[in-house]
Amino acid sequence: MNTIKNQIPVRKDLWIVDSSQGKVRLLGSKCKQCGEVFFPKKNEGVCTHCQHEEFIEITLSPRGKIYSYSVVNIRPPEYYKGEVPYALGFVDLPEGIQIETLFTQCDYDELAVDLEVEMILDTLHIDEEGNEVICYKFRPVRA
Repeated sequence: MNTIKNQIPVRKDLWIVDSSQGKVRLLGSKCKQCGEVFFPKKNEGVCTHCQHEEFIEITLSPRGKIYSYSVVNIRPPEYYKGEVPYALGFVDLPEGIQIETLFTQCDYDELAVDLEVEMILDTLHIDEEGNEVICYKFRPVRA
């Protein structure tokens, strides 16, 4: 039996946990000049909309609606180490941004454009050292 050593994020600075409420929020950034929203957050570079170079960090809504999705049945190249099949797509967030995501905790037949979904943290895979690699995913909102 394998024992999980640690939980580690797939990438740093994608989310924060609000310790007062125990809620997880994705981290984005907003251009100080035009208000364009980005995910993952930008710490440097230029706004692709107005070329301004200053951003503020924001938290993004944990809920959105599916814009598009696809169910993948064949293992992609080596970079993806998660389970197959899996559902991958885009979610529209209220902040006016679409983010790419995996979908989880659902029957893939229930996925649909405009379905309301919520963000959670979930296992992506177990790495070679026995660490549980965690990522954000979206699941359908249950009534």
